[in-house]
Amino acid sequence: MNDRQPDREAIASRHSEPLPTRRKFLSGIAALGTTSAIPGFTLGQSAGAKILAPPALYGTRFALDINYQTINFTGRERIATTINSTIPGPVLHWREGEKVQIAVTNRLAEDTSIHWHGMILPTHMDGVPGLSFAGIKPGETFTYAFDVKQHGTYWYHSHSGFQEQTGHYGAIVIHPRDPEPFPVDRDYVVMLSDWSDRQPEQIYHTLKKQSHYFNVNERTTSDLWRDIRDRGLGQTWRERAMWSRMRMSDRDISDVTGLTYTFLMNGQTPDLGWRALFKPGEKVRLRFINAAAMTFFDVRIPGLKMKVIEADGQPVQPVSVDDFRIGVAETYDVVVEPESDVAYCVFAQAIDRSGYARGTLAPHASMRADVPPMDPKPVLSHMDMGMRGHAGYHAQAGHAKPDGHTVSVARAPGHAHRVAQPHSSSGHGAHLMHSEVVASSGPSTAGMGSAAPVYHKPEEFGPHVDMRADAPEYRLSDPGVGLREHRRLYDRTVLTYADLRHRYGTPDPRDPEREIQLHVTGNMARYMWSFDGVKYTDAAPLELSYGERIRFTLVNDTMMNHPVHLHGMWSDLESGDGDFMPRKHTVVVQPGAKISYLVTADARGRWAYHCHLLYHMLGMFREVRVI
Repeated sequence: MNDRQPDREAIASRHSEPLPTRRKFLSGIAALGTTSAIPGFTLGQSAGAKILAPPALYGTRFALDINYQTINFTGRERIATTINSTIPGPVLHWREGEKVQIAVTNRLAEDTSIHWHGMILPTHMDGVPGLSFAGIKPGETFTYAFDVKQHGTYWYHSHSGFQEQTGHYGAIVIHPRDPEPFPVDRDYVVMLSDWSDRQPEQIYHTLKKQSHYFNVNERTTSDLWRDIRDRGLGQTWRERAMWSRMRMSDRDISDVTGLTYTFLMNGQTPDLGWRALFKPGEKVRLRFINAAAMTFFDVRIPGLKMKVIEADGQPVQPVSVDDFRIGVAETYDVVVEPESDVAYCVFAQAIDRSGYARGTLAPHASMRADVPPMDPKPVLSHMDMGMRGHAGYHAQAGHAKPDGHTVSVARAPGHAHRVAQPHSSSGHGAHLMHSEVVASSGPSTAGMGSAAPVYHKPEEFGPHVDMRADAPEYRLSDPGVGLREHRRLYDRTVLTYADLRHRYGTPDPRDPEREIQLHVTGNMARYMWSFDGVKYTDAAPLELSYGERIRFTLVNDTMMNHPVHLHGMWSDLESGDGDFMPRKHTVVVQPGAKISYLVTADARGRWAYHCHLLYHMLGMFREVRVI
């Protein structure tokens, strides 16, 4: 990926087909006789009288046009990258067992592409320029053609530059050959995303210069007085001093926030809100897709329980929850059963509580649900730094810890550089940590997680890595920062990875033959991201042998959640039960934690493997080769 992208507005002004003015754009849409293709507009209609949703396309042959479009989400016109003139793009409805052909025409002045996220298909159809194919040149049409071998909820997006941030994404619904085990009366896609009036290149370069620029949740004087009142002066002083010495922030939750983002639900802003209908007593399926560039969302529908039936398009044993966190690129399908003749708010708050997307599920189009207050702003803990059990930790070089190790701190702007080493002072490459093993209720050893020690490679030491977790744990039953107290405080059940069980059993029960341990690394102050301290352009491919069963263990040495996506193959999450490992295409590793999953290398070719946070992907990216 290239971070030096051309100015989209300048490109649009030079394009052979000039962009319409806002008046001409609205007139053209009105002439079509549809409102489903309008991103953020109501054509003068009452907000309560319109049901707006992305258009739906059915069949086996599709034509998608990628073009520039004038849009207005915030009161200011901007240039977006749209698919068939909409944000999101059309919902593509396929059927399991059929072959689809999608002709994608590039009307941009730069290369484009479409990656079919979560789809199992031949490598040359995967849509990643430089790995799968050469990309789609301006003015050209590329036809994707592949057999649909799965069903469920998926999505598609650009894998070129920052186009995904500017609107280049859409949903996929694949209908099964056999009847659904959970029949419903209504079925809706709920696509979440983040929009900024800033060009993504500007966002990225701002982060490179000042990584905390968009953080609107930093502590204030009022926070200080409140902490003193609630915790006392002594404890407040010790906690503030610790974070100050480490030059870290316990509010460092999201890189890009509501300071610049408007959060969208099916292309609708919070002011307008997406709307969907039901009749009391009906069963309604909601297919949640996180198509954001950088935002994790915490989802709930006050007054309704959600029964989770699929994760990343794959069947799971039903689990009833009040809230779930959905990482970038993940999908969750839920069923709700509204009994009352009232409107319900579909509420998706950003993980850092800097804003939200919302919709209304109602029995009448004129009804609008009240928006609930956002939850308190999350605050990071020792556990999120990979330091659980070290409450007495002091960020002073050479301070002895109870386990006989020392902590050395090399300070860097914005963060501290922490390494735990034995007193015997072995070399960096010999630095080892103990790891916990997730207990398994099944007879197979697969699914239990890794028993291998956590170690740091020599490449992880240097100015490009400003933090290393000294005691990463498996935290599959941890709902995550900002959600841990929901049961106690609000009597709300929150979904965790530990709740996910494959509905029919682990498809490949074999134990892994070997393990690859990768560290998620970065320097927040310099805004540098990598795996094992090595950026993509300097990293050798990961080679897998065709047919082998392999364990990937991710160790998160940063204070952020990272959604890691492997193309072309399933990731069987080791959630504690080897007999019912859930299959995912995107796996979130929490701050200061580790996570393991098994992969069957059953797809030859070159595949992308990366963090799905768009502004991390430039460095936190690897090629996987199956030979």
